Amino acid sequence: MKKASFYHRKNWISLSGSFFFFLIIPFFSMGQQIKPKPNIIYIYADDLGYGELGSYGQTKIKTPNLDRMAKEGMRFTQHYSGAPVCAPSRSILMTGKHSGHSYIRGNYELGGFADSLEGGQMPLHDGAYTIARMLKERGYSTALVGKWGMGVTGTTGSPLNHGFDYYYGYLDQKQAHNFYPTHLWENDQWDALNNHVFSVHGKIDPKTATDADFEKFRGKDYAPAKMTQKALGFLEKNKNKPFFLYLPFPLPHLALQAPDEYVKKYIGQFDEKPYFGENGYAPNKYPLSTYAAMITFLDDQVGIIMEKIKKLGLDENTIIMFSSDNGATFSAGVDTKFFNSVSGLRGLKMDLYEGGIRVPFIARWPKKIKANSVSDHVSGQFDIMATLAEISGKKISNSDGISLVPELSGKKQDQQKHGFLYFEYPENGGQLAVRIGNWKGVKRNVRNNPSQNWELFDLSKDRNETTDVSAVNLQIISQINAIVKREHTHPHILDWEFIDPKVSRK
Repeated sequence: MKKASFYHRKNWISLSGSFFFFLIIPFFSMGQQIKPKPNIIYIYADDLGYGELGSYGQTKIKTPNLDRMAKEGMRFTQHYSGAPVCAPSRSILMTGKHSGHSYIRGNYELGGFADSLEGGQMPLHDGAYTIARMLKERGYSTALVGKWGMGVTGTTGSPLNHGFDYYYGYLDQKQAHNFYPTHLWENDQWDALNNHVFSVHGKIDPKTATDADFEKFRGKDYAPAKMTQKALGFLEKNKNKPFFLYLPFPLPHLALQAPDEYVKKYIGQFDEKPYFGENGYAPNKYPLSTYAAMITFLDDQVGIIMEKIKKLGLDENTIIMFSSDNGATFSAGVDTKFFNSVSGLRGLKMDLYEGGIRVPFIARWPKKIKANSVSDHVSGQFDIMATLAEISGKKISNSDGISLVPELSGKKQDQQKHGFLYFEYPENGGQLAVRIGNWKGVKRNVRNNPSQNWELFDLSKDRNETTDVSAVNLQIISQINAIVKREHTHPHILDWEFIDPKVSRK
């Protein structure tokens, strides 16, 4: 009897243990369902300067939503775009390769401005490993809404070839000069807008200009507003599964065009004169008010996206990032000195000085990123791919970037820092820049003068790059030269080779 009793008790324990084991499996499964992979939204401005947000010192342009995003998240003070112009920055962001390794290194323009000549820029090569492709492999729904700039439909560069399930917006950067275009693209299909045909680079005679003349450069369907609608539709459709939304809004890139209700918010605040199109892009009666309005409109779109995420109940499981593709623009009715667009930094778009490549970067993730925090960590947009790889569950090694997860989580990145940041830009004379710690080397006009001397600046004492100290720091110059020799790889087209004299165009 004792043996039998023991036998039954032993079997009961065994069975109950098995029952308990199977019982807890659903709880682990439920736990995984409660904490799914985080949603990711990356918002990219176009030509937004380092100092054009309130959280970065702007006083004349209102950006309440992005300022709130900074208060609720982390604001980076030493973050860099990959290049000082659109296309290479977008390539570097999407592929995690710095400009010495990136497939696209300049704005290689194809076609023309007319609809019949739409040709885009150098297409991203087939098989490129992008952030979207990486996240799609990990179970994410992926969307691009905004400006692409790396190939049009019918080429290897279509977003559908690079990991995006859905896209909507401009494929060609030249088309993106006009915010009232005849069309946008949706999954390789032409989406007609209710706008008339006009040349966005037309001029007006100052002697005879009328309000009607300025009005000719406006339409009914404002492209950025259409983009927000499509982005909201994607969020609604994919609210029950992990998603990646890449939102490269075309604002505040020229031309100067904004909805009336936004322009009216600023008219009368500035002493401004009409811009008649004499330096390209659309004429505008209120250029300062319109530029400010474009940034405020962009800010409102960020607020709309954040509000949608909250309404969907996804706020605590969604990281939202915001940055810009390069520094502020330099012409055609925009007064960057008036707005202090780059916060006193030297240079603008197309320059490898700080004003051309140091950009705002804000990251918000409730309960994961400490609110109202500021990071001085030196980072670049080629770090984003490695960061999103770690956030989505698995680190990657085929990137020039370093994950920012430790910094974002408040642990600091003392053990995970770049030994250097490398920049090469084949246009505007051919330029190089290397940052090592607080040292920043810049070399200009390399295409015409390969032996051009380096300028060297100590950013810890001279953030605005006013004093060249290269003559007394030759050891640093030697380190910079070694980095250039090591990091530069030959581009796939001759037009972009300006460093290696063996293959450079004569």
